Amino acid sequence: MTRKTILNETHRALGAKMVDFGGWDMPLNYGSQIEEHHAVRRDAGMFDVSHMTVVDLRGARVREFLRRLLANGIDKLKKPGKALLSCMLDERGGVIDDLIVYFLAEDFFRVVVNAATRDKDLAWITRQAGAFAVDVDERRELAMIAVQGPNARAKAATVFAPELAARALAIGKFIAIEGDGMFVARTGYTGEDGFEIVVEEGRAVDLWNRLIAAGVAPAGLGARDTLRLEAGMNLYGQDMDESVTPWEAGLAWTVALDEGRDFIGRAALEAQQAAGVARVMVGLVMEEKGVLRHGQRVVTAAGDGEILSGTFSPTLGKAIAFARIPAGASGAVHVDIRGREVPVRIVKPPFVRNGKPGDAV
Repeated sequence: MTRKTILNETHRALGAKMVDFGGWDMPLNYGSQIEEHHAVRRDAGMFDVSHMTVVDLRGARVREFLRRLLANGIDKLKKPGKALLSCMLDERGGVIDDLIVYFLAEDFFRVVVNAATRDKDLAWITRQAGAFAVDVDERRELAMIAVQGPNARAKAATVFAPELAARALAIGKFIAIEGDGMFVARTGYTGEDGFEIVVEEGRAVDLWNRLIAAGVAPAGLGARDTLRLEAGMNLYGQDMDESVTPWEAGLAWTVALDEGRDFIGRAALEAQQAAGVARVMVGLVMEEKGVLRHGQRVVTAAGDGEILSGTFSPTLGKAIAFARIPAGASGAVHVDIRGREVPVRIVKPPFVRNGKPGDAV
């Protein structure tokens, strides 16, 4: 059965085109996907991300548990509210999911996992938590709205109570605070600044409408996808999954091989690293007209690769993509588009930084 967020009727009332996304009925756009994309890059836009799953972890050994569960180093989180992005791996080093974890207290951490991986994530986390006596609580009663863009924080703060607004505007990136029944994190998936706001479902529609009144533009999955790809951010199930390790997915920065910590998948990662990683993920830019799409063949002198995520970049005005290609590939690179080999450039993402072309683009 298709699931719906608490904002489903609100999206429909705004004229949204609805599509299935990982079993959820979600807005693709509210009219012009390009305009929604530009609203986020230039001003402020918002997304209903209530399909994401908030999971609270409690127990005296919860930090010890997360040292084992996550590839990144949980001991980097020393101050309450601080957040960390990490992969959660299986024993072979494959990516079960990439998630955000928040340190709230020594016996209380919060993780936010992807919608499409909810069931397997919960099963995996619960199975591993048993040995550490950690309580796993899925917070189904919560909704989440992401407000993103150069003016996002200022506009969002106008709908907060004064005390919360002052505190929210003062926090650094990857930090969360709580107040007035809201969990406000300075995080996002667009490459822009902003907040991800978690509230009880009963307050979500009112918050959404007040954000519209404050000048924040509703945006759908279409713009969210072009924004995250421009920003060099992976999409689970398209850019990585259990068949791919962080070394192969451009996610080495989310792995901490800190001494003495035996996290799940570490042995496999170290073995692959020692043997040499055979394939890597790169960014591609195409100067010719056309669009790079998932599944297209990438031709290099070292062998063939494949387009993972591809799109037309509204900010750059050209096609961009992630591709997985043989490690060490150099020289001319082409993409097979309907039998024609079109030249592309290998670049290091992000494609867009602070609303402008990235350094390598």
